[in-house]
Amino acid sequence: MDPLRGLPVVAALCALTALLPAAGTAQAETSYSVARPVALVAGQGDGDINQTKTRFGVHATDLGVMWRDSRGRVAVAFGDTYGEGWSGDGAGPESADWRFNTLGHSDDTDLTDGMRVDSMVTDRPGHARQILPGDPTVNEVTVIPTAAVSVGTRDYIHYMSVRSWGQAGTWTTNYSGLAFSDDGGQTWTKSPVARWANQAGGDRFQMAAMVRQGDLVYVFGTPSGRYGDAYLARVPGSRLLEPSAYEYWTATGWQAGAAGRTVPVVAGPVAELSVLYSSHLRRWVALHLDEPRTAIVMRTAPSPAGPWTGGQVVAHSADHPGLYGGFLHPGGADGPDLYFAMSRWSPYHVRLMRLRLADLPVNPNLVQDGGFEDRPSGSGPAPWVVNGRGGVDYARGNARSGANNGWVGNTSGWNDLHQKVALTPGRRYRLSGWARSSGTTSEGYFGVRGASGQGVVAERKFGSLPVHTRLSVDFTAGDAGEFEVFLGGWAVNNQDFWIQADDISLEELP
Repeated sequence: MDPLRGLPVVAALCALTALLPAAGTAQAETSYSVARPVALVAGQGDGDINQTKTRFGVHATDLGVMWRDSRGRVAVAFGDTYGEGWSGDGAGPESADWRFNTLGHSDDTDLTDGMRVDSMVTDRPGHARQILPGDPTVNEVTVIPTAAVSVGTRDYIHYMSVRSWGQAGTWTTNYSGLAFSDDGGQTWTKSPVARWANQAGGDRFQMAAMVRQGDLVYVFGTPSGRYGDAYLARVPGSRLLEPSAYEYWTATGWQAGAAGRTVPVVAGPVAELSVLYSSHLRRWVALHLDEPRTAIVMRTAPSPAGPWTGGQVVAHSADHPGLYGGFLHPGGADGPDLYFAMSRWSPYHVRLMRLRLADLPVNPNLVQDGGFEDRPSGSGPAPWVVNGRGGVDYARGNARSGANNGWVGNTSGWNDLHQKVALTPGRRYRLSGWARSSGTTSEGYFGVRGASGQGVVAERKFGSLPVHTRLSVDFTAGDAGEFEVFLGGWAVNNQDFWIQADDISLEELP
C-alpha cells in the first residue's frame, strides 16, 4: 500500500520531496507527533532490532497488520515485500525478490524496547515466503492484507486484490476477500465465497479493520484508496466466511444484506484503518491515515457505530516524512500505552510506535481541529476545506484561544470553511463556535448542511461581530448519516468582508 505507487518517476519524486523537511530542518526532536518511535519491526533503518534482511530476506516492506492469533501469539502481516536487489528507496523494483505479502509472529510482551519478530513463515531457511497468492482470473498487480482476526483455532486475513495503482493515494481493487488458516498461519486458503466485489455496497468494504468482541466480529470497511468514509458491519465469528450472515449499520440500525444501504460511521478521508477496544479508556479506539493532513490520527467512540470523535494527530509527516499505515498492536488494549506499526515510504520499512494515552487526552469534540491548533505552522487548512477564499491564521493575534484561527474573506461570492462529519441518524446534536467579523459582513452563516454542500439542515445567520461571539445551532441528524459543518458568508455589493472563526465544537445532546 505504497503512497506514491503508480506515479511517474519524476512526479513521484516531486510528491515525495513535498513531504520531506526543508534542508537544515532538525529532526532530532519530534515537534508535531505525540507518538514516539521505538524500534524497527521489519526492513532497514535505525533501531533495526529484528535484522529481517539477514534472517528472513526481508530488505523492505510495509504495513504490519497485527492481531492475537489462534495460538496466542501476535501475528503481523506485511504488504509488498522486497529482498535482494531492493533499490533502497520506496517499493521495488519488482525483480528484487518481490512477494505480495509475508507473515511474522512474535511472543514479545515487553514492547518498551521494540517488538521482537521471533519467526516468519518461510519457504526455505532464511527466506520469508508469500502467504496469499495472486488471482490469475483477474487483472491484478498485488494482494495486500488489510486486517485480521482469530476465532477459536482459525485465523482470518482480510485482503484486497489490487487491480491498478492511480495517482498518489488512489488505487482500484477487483474485490476484497477473506483467507483462513487452520495451522497457525503456515498455510492459507482464500475463500471463493467470502468476497466483496468493488461495486455497489461491496465497494465500501475493500479495506477493513476487524475486531472480535464476544461472539461477534465487527468489520469496519473503507473503499479502495485513501479518501473514502468508514462503514460498519458485524457477523458471528463462527460465520465469518458467509457473506449472507453479515449485518450492516444503516440509518435504521443493523440490517442483513444491506451493504449498499450502510451509512458512514467515520467521515473520510479514512485510510488504513485499525481499531481496538481499550479497557483502559473504556472506549473504542481507531487509528487511520488522514491523507490531506499527511498524518495518522486517533479517534475514539463509546460504541463501534459512534459517535467517533474528530481525529487528533498522533504522528505527522513533518516528523516522519512519507508515513502511512498505523496498525494497532493488540497488547495495548488493556493498558495506558498504545503501540502501533507505522510504515514509511522512504525508507520503505515498518517501525513500532508508542503512544502514551496520558499524552493525548480524549477530546470529545466530533469536529476535527476545531481550534485550528492541531497542525504544523504554515500547513494547509486540512482537515478544513475552503470554498472561495480562506484558510488559517497562524499566530497573528486573531484567535479567541490558542495561537491560530480560521478565516474567510473576499469581495465576491460565497466563501466558507467546512468539513465532513458522520453522525447517527435520528440523534440530536449541538454545533457551537466563536466568530468575529468585519463591519461589512451582513450575510454570515454558521451551520450544518448535507454532504457535498447539499441542503442546509440548520444554520445561524449573523452580521458584523466586532468581538468574538459564540454562535450555536441544535439539529437532528437525518438518514444520510454524513453532513458538513460550515462557517462562511456572502460578499455583498462587492464589498470586502472577512470572518474569523475559532473553537468550533460538535456534541451529541443527551
